[in-house]
Amino acid sequence: MVTVDDVRQFAHTLPRSSEHLIRDRVKFRVGRIVYVAFSRDETLMGFGFPKEERAALVAAEPDKFLMPRESDLRFNWVVARVAALDVAEMRELVLEAWRMCVPKKVRLEQEALQADAGRGSGTARSSAW
Repeated sequence: MVTVDDVRQFAHTLPRSSEHLIRDRVKFRVGRIVYVAFSRDETLMGFGFPKEERAALVAAEPDKFLMPRESDLRFNWVVARVAALDVAEMRELVLEAWRMCVPKKVRLEQEALQADAGRGSGTARSSAW
């Protein structure tokens, strides 16, 4: 099971990511764009996700994923039950949500760092990637 602290630890490794407490809800943003947000009780994690793909995601794993509330359907957003996620899956979802809202240059720099680390180039980077 994933916790807010697991997400926090990973999100803090992502360039331009910042954490905010808004109306008793933990949110992670790039600039003014929220890419991950938790429910007040921290049982649900909303995250950026392409609108055109979310129905398939929810249909494939309805015990894990939910459509956003009606007022949020216009956004690229989907919701996951935190208890149903493992750490690796959370990292993938958070990383993809972050990639949707950072400038292309920042995303490409981060991808290059990951590729270098995957090749064992010795490039220093966070162990969370």
